[in-house]
Amino acid sequence: MLNIEYGAVVSSGFEGVRGVTLPTLLALAVAAFFAGAMDAIGGGGGLIMVPALLAAGLPPHLALGTNKGQSMFGSLAAAVRYARAGLVDGRAARATFPAAFLGALGGSALVLIVRPDVLRPLVLLLLIAAAILFTLVRPQPRGDSRVPPERILPVAGLIALGVGLYDGFFGPGAGTFYIAGFVGLLGLSMARASADAKVANFASNVAAAAIFAHRGVIVWSIALPLALGQILGGFVGAHLAVRRGDPFVRAVVLAVVLALVLKIAHDLYPGP
Repeated sequence: MLNIEYGAVVSSGFEGVRGVTLPTLLALAVAAFFAGAMDAIGGGGGLIMVPALLAAGLPPHLALGTNKGQSMFGSLAAAVRYARAGLVDGRAARATFPAAFLGALGGSALVLIVRPDVLRPLVLLLLIAAAILFTLVRPQPRGDSRVPPERILPVAGLIALGVGLYDGFFGPGAGTFYIAGFVGLLGLSMARASADAKVANFASNVAAAAIFAHRGVIVWSIALPLALGQILGGFVGAHLAVRRGDPFVRAVVLAVVLALVLKIAHDLYPGP
C-alpha cells in the first residue's frame, strides 16, 4: 500500500474521479502488466501501480482501493502458473490461504485503532533484515525444513496469518515478507517460496479488496480493464520464475526490497 494512509479510506467519503481517457487506461494496463509480473516474482507490484493510479488522477483512497481490486487477479494468475509447474504445496495452501485471509481482515479492522505511520520505522528495519536474509541464507536441501515436520503446517499458517495481518493493516512488501518467512523458517527454495507466497497473497488481496469494495472505494470501471494486464503479467512473471529458477527470483526480490527500503525511508525522512 506504500505510503497511502489506509485510514484515509475510513475517514474520507467518495470523491469524484476525473474522466480517464482511453490512452490513459491503456497506459495503466501496461503498468498493470509490469506490476503483475514483478509481484509474481518477488512482490512489490504496488510500487508501480499505486503511483500510476495517482498520476491518472485518482484520489489516494480510490487509488489504494482500485489497486487492490485489480492486483488480486495478478496474484491468482501467478498462483495458477506456479501450481501448473508443481511448485505450490497443496497441503500448505489449505493452511496459508484461510490464515492470510483472516489476517488481512483483522489488519483492516486494526487500522481503525492504530495509525499506519506507527508501523513505518519497524517495516523499514524488517525490510533491511529481509535483504540480509535473502543475501546470506540459502534454502535447505529439497524436502528438508528448518522446523520439525509436524510443525510445518502450523508455522506456515502463522506466517500467513502474521503477514496477512500486516497486508490488511499497511501492506508495503507483503509478498516479499511471505517469501522471507517461507525461506527463512521453512527452508523453501526461492521459487517454491514465491509460489506458496502467491497463494497466501491472493487470499489477503481478496480480503482487502472485499473491505475496499464494501466501502465503495474501488473504481471497477478502471480495475476490471487493468485486471487483464495483471493476469498477463502475473502469468509471465511466474513463468519467468519457474524457467529461470532461484538465482533470478533472488535477484528480483533483492531489487524489490531495495526499492521498498528507499521508498519507505523517503516517506519517513523526506528531507528539505
